[in-house]
Amino acid sequence: MEGDDECVVENREWYLAAYSTEGVPTSDHLKLRTVRISLASHSIPDGHVAVETLFLSVDPYIRTMLTGTLDGLYIEQFQLNHVITAFAVGRVITSKHGNNNNFVVGDFVLIPSAPVAEYSIVPATKILRKIDAATGISLPEYLGSLGVPGFAAWVAIEVLADPKPGSNVFISAASGAVGIIAGQLAKLRGCRVIGSTGSDHKVELIKEELGYDDGFNYNKESDFDAALTKYFPDGIDVYLDNVGGKMLEAVLNHVNKYARIPLCGMISQYNKVWTEREGVRNLLNMIGKEVRMEGFMLASHWHRFGDFAKDMEGHIKQGKLKSKNKINLGIESFLDSLISLFTSSNVGKVIVQVKA
Repeated sequence: MEGDDECVVENREWYLAAYSTEGVPTSDHLKLRTVRISLASHSIPDGHVAVETLFLSVDPYIRTMLTGTLDGLYIEQFQLNHVITAFAVGRVITSKHGNNNNFVVGDFVLIPSAPVAEYSIVPATKILRKIDAATGISLPEYLGSLGVPGFAAWVAIEVLADPKPGSNVFISAASGAVGIIAGQLAKLRGCRVIGSTGSDHKVELIKEELGYDDGFNYNKESDFDAALTKYFPDGIDVYLDNVGGKMLEAVLNHVNKYARIPLCGMISQYNKVWTEREGVRNLLNMIGKEVRMEGFMLASHWHRFGDFAKDMEGHIKQGKLKSKNKINLGIESFLDSLISLFTSSNVGKVIVQVKA
């Protein structure tokens, strides 16, 4: 397609039509439209590449960017009538990346803030990495175990929690995209790992396929405090929080001295305005036990992405890590895929396959 001055395509893209402040976003908030875009060389600025989107990552943080208010999260919001963005794997179809032309036609690339569209023109500086097809790792893995959820799990376990062998580790949303990876990383460090999930099927999954030592269905537990007493008779050393609310409060009754609590997400609270979110009443427990609870944003850890990729690629090649991907077909499935994150139906990483 290099040099094709007449290359104009019909490009479907998702844009923010109205802010969504509470509840699950709907087609009133996110809409799909078709625009014409030129992919010809003369239409692309220097230092940019035209990319055909192959796979889009669907992640819970996208929900927090639809409200039109920072609301304590300090995450840049999507703008009305603008195309929303997500992590994506794409194929370079036209390149004007400087004199060295580091990205060439046919390269597979990982883009951390790609337009949710079939085609896009992006600055080469926004491409996180070129994907080496020779590794034998499938492209969807670069949005799962090697993408946002994998990196979040790695930062939480390897960087912030840094558990010693034999530590008692609890992971909420254990069958989700982050939880699946985090539990396996903790097991690789010799920890005892327990997870909470939303169904009996998911409990069996994390135990039988993903190596968790045990788990429980939070929908069957009327008393989280009693459940944690049962599963952690010796207390909790590390808690990776993906849900917030009542589960976080219960955990603080069972933490050991010097426990570490990386705060990855609080999906149970995302669809509520802040005045309706559940508070945590027992933060006093953190003082006497000198607990460290730490929220984190991946943007603050990008300098470690190379270390993460090297570690994870090694684990994958050695068969030490398993993944679970739910791949939905067609860019038109993006909204339904996003909504599905807030139900109990999903297991693992949700990905939209845009192109074959």
